[in-house]
Amino acid sequence: MGSFRVREALLVAVAACAAPLVGAMPAQAAPRAAEPVPEQPPGDVIFVEVTPGTVSPGYLVGIRASCRNNSVPAIVSSDAFGRIQVQPQRGLLTASPMVYERTRPGNYRVNLECPGGETASTMLQVVKQGQPTRQPSHLPSRGPATGFGGTAGPGLGGLLVPVGLAVTVVGAGLGVAASRRHARGAAGR
Repeated sequence: MGSFRVREALLVAVAACAAPLVGAMPAQAAPRAAEPVPEQPPGDVIFVEVTPGTVSPGYLVGIRASCRNNSVPAIVSSDAFGRIQVQPQRGLLTASPMVYERTRPGNYRVNLECPGGETASTMLQVVKQGQPTRQPSHLPSRGPATGFGGTAGPGLGGLLVPVGLAVTVVGAGLGVAASRRHARGAAGR
């Protein structure tokens, strides 16, 4: 009769630990939303954009540009990050250069030079270190946050504690059951 109560208590403990898991699993197992596809501009639109528009030295900026022919690379240049090549990606030209560490605060022109001779420009504001910048969450600052899944994105991290607790309780229950079985076997000899 005593082992029945132990099993009953063990089942109640397992159910209590597993209840948060049952409710959380469908939300975690849902497929991730597809990354939004940037709108493709008409073939005659020539532009260059820098995101964020205000940044500190040493941070990355996102470049998005369009020429008449977005299937071949173009050149983007600025005194803030030098001369870079923007590459075709999803119908646009993109790159992510780092603003030079030695760049002084001020406004810097960003120039696009298309292979067909077309040009466009925009401005980038560089502020001194310590001033707030509007760095978008999708752009890393000095590099990806590595270690302990920093680049893995959303996942099962919120389930680690409940799953660990449930596994511990189940393991303890199995250990108690095994030791009682072993004790009964030894007493019967």
